[in-house]
Amino acid sequence: MVEDRGIALVRRPSPRLAEGIVTHIERTPVDVALAQRQHEAYLEALTAHGWRVYPVPPADDCPDSVFVEDTLVVCGDIAVVTRPGAPERQPETVAVAQTVRALGLTVATIEAPGTLDGGDVLQVGSTVYVGQGGRTNTEGIGQLAAHLAPQGRSVVAVPLEKVLHLKSAVTALPDGTVLTWGDLVDPAPFPRRLAVPEESGAHVVPLGGTDLLIAASAPATAAQLAALGYTPVVVDISEYERLEGCVTCLNVLVPAQ
Repeated sequence: MVEDRGIALVRRPSPRLAEGIVTHIERTPVDVALAQRQHEAYLEALTAHGWRVYPVPPADDCPDSVFVEDTLVVCGDIAVVTRPGAPERQPETVAVAQTVRALGLTVATIEAPGTLDGGDVLQVGSTVYVGQGGRTNTEGIGQLAAHLAPQGRSVVAVPLEKVLHLKSAVTALPDGTVLTWGDLVDPAPFPRRLAVPEESGAHVVPLGGTDLLIAASAPATAAQLAALGYTPVVVDISEYERLEGCVTCLNVLVPAQ
């Protein structure tokens, strides 16, 4: 029997997915039908590794709504509903707030003029790194810091220029080591770092134990992490990568208490 690791909040892709925002890469065609199949396989991988998939009501008029991570930051029993930096994405948060209230979490919100995308928030132990750039502003970071202070978290701002979100550049292994690729961000704020050979290899989701969700586009990194004792859980998200998405963007994990 698979261990119950908690809830994975997800959102089905909009039929308008191909219209999603592209900022730092050239737009290429998105196969929406393939994206839907890839999303189903992604959910199956989460379920197979102990996560109960919990769908947020769809937002079919919002092309980017499948990237549910940007709408929510969960830390302990606090759920911070964000205020996305792209105005057209702000309607996505309404059903997200209703969903986390139904789960019994304490809900806080980012208010204007603050903006915050959840993809900019990387939690490593008691430190919360937040990308400060196109989507997340100083006011949003300050509000998040205030919401998380009672949880004993300290917030560190990380300037962004070359990527959409902080977690488009770096994520962390369960032991706190931050995975990096190239010079997408200044590595100085991160005390423990590991360079990986592929850009998408810098994107992982720790699923519990040694399990790490990683994209099929990073086979060399998966081998590198396996050699370190981790268990790569490989998913193909090619159609989401065309929209600057990565494995972190498609869920918000709420660990079992």
